[in-house]
Amino acid sequence: MNYEDLLNKGQIKRLSAAPTQAASRLALAKRDIKAASAMMSIDHDWAFSMAYNAVLQATRALMFANGFRPTAGEGQHKVAVEFAEIALGEKFQDEIYIFDKMRSKRHRVIYDALGLVSQEEAKHAFDFAAKFVKEAEKVLKDFKRPAAR
Repeated sequence: MNYEDLLNKGQIKRLSAAPTQAASRLALAKRDIKAASAMMSIDHDWAFSMAYNAVLQATRALMFANGFRPTAGEGQHKVAVEFAEIALGEKFQDEIYIFDKMRSKRHRVIYDALGLVSQEEAKHAFDFAAKFVKEAEKVLKDFKRPAAR
């Protein structure tokens, strides 16, 4: 799969994003990492959700930097996972798998049930999110913006 596949399916669209848009999404991701850390001793479900959101925002930063954004409507989180898989490449296959599992669990935590996340699971999610955001930051630092299409 590649960006053109997502475009052709109508899951993303081109965006003339200012460089500040990617930076602001990365700042949101870092905010969510801090919030997840603070929430860890209060509510594991919310700590997990905040960690997931950090990964989502870091992925949106990658989308904006590449000149794309998700289309409106359902499925934006799933598209973010697919986009991250393309943007980060095969060497991040394990991380993308974790991101997708977090996406699914976060949906249940937000919409279905209370107390689904253990302390250990929240801690793993936090650790993963912190690592993912750092990696996205590194990729963005080395990123060369694509030419206008």
